[in-house]
Amino acid sequence: MSKKPRISFWIVTGMSGAGKSQVINCFEDFGFFCVDNLPVTLVPKMAELCAQSGRPLQQVALGIDIREGGFLRDLFETIENIQKQGVDCRILFLDADDKTLIRRFSETRRRHPLGTSVRKGVTEERRRLLKIKEHADKIIDTSNLTPSDLKLVLSRLLKTPIQQDMHISVQSFGFKYGLPPEADLVWDVRFMPNPNYIPHLREKTGLDKSVRQYVLSTPEAKRFGKKFFALVFNSLPHYAREGKSYLTVAIGCTGGRHRSVVMATALKEHLTRKGVPADVHHRDISR
Repeated sequence: MSKKPRISFWIVTGMSGAGKSQVINCFEDFGFFCVDNLPVTLVPKMAELCAQSGRPLQQVALGIDIREGGFLRDLFETIENIQKQGVDCRILFLDADDKTLIRRFSETRRRHPLGTSVRKGVTEERRRLLKIKEHADKIIDTSNLTPSDLKLVLSRLLKTPIQQDMHISVQSFGFKYGLPPEADLVWDVRFMPNPNYIPHLREKTGLDKSVRQYVLSTPEAKRFGKKFFALVFNSLPHYAREGKSYLTVAIGCTGGRHRSVVMATALKEHLTRKGVPADVHHRDISR
C-alpha cells in the first residue's frame, strides 16, 4: 500500500503592512495553493479538503490576519488539531519596524485594520500579536527587503530554486510589423547577411535547414551568437532574483522570417542544453 503524501500548511500572518499579500503571491509562484484572509474556523475544513484531493493540494499557504475575529483565541487550538491529522503546519510571521509600517500605510493611504490612527493601530496590533510571534516557526523582518529580496528569502526557506519558477520565452519577429509589447529584452539581428537576397532561400524560412546553415555560418552570427547566448544565460539568475515570473527575449530582423527565426531557435536550443527550459515562438514567420 502506497504511503499517503503529507500535506504542508504555512499559516502566513503578522503585522499589517509587513507584506502578507506579497508573500502569498510568492507562495503561489512557488506552486502552493493559496487562500488569503481565510477565517480560522475554516482551516480544519481546508485540511480535510486537501486530504481528499491528493497531490494538487499538498502544499498550501493560508493568509490570516488581525481582522479575523477569533484570531488569537482559536488559532493555536486549530493548528494543534490539524497537526493531529498529520498535517505539517507551520507559522510564518511577517514583521517590520514601526517607522516602516507607518510609512507604508501613509504611502498607500489605507486605514489600519484596527480602525484607529495608524500609529496607535500598529502599537495595539503588536501587543495583540506578541504571543503568536513568540510561537512562530519563522519570523521575517521586511523593513529593508525589496519584493525581490523577500522572494529570495522565501525561496531559501522553502528550498525552492527561483530560476526553476521563471518561465522563459524566446520570440522572433519582424521590425516592419512592430515590436512585441510583451518583450522584456529586444535584440536586432538586421546586421546579419539577409537570406532574402539569395534567390533559392527567399521563399524559405529560418526553420529550413539551408537557411539555418546560411545564417549560422556567417562570421557575424558566430560572433554574435557566442556572446549573446552567454549574456542571456548568465543574466537569468539576476532576473529571477528580481522576482520575475516570466522573461521574454525577442529577436528581430526586417520581416521576421529568416535571421530572427534562426537566432531565436538557436538561443532556445542553447538554453535547453544548459538545462534551462524555454519555449520559442515565431510571430511573423507566416507573413
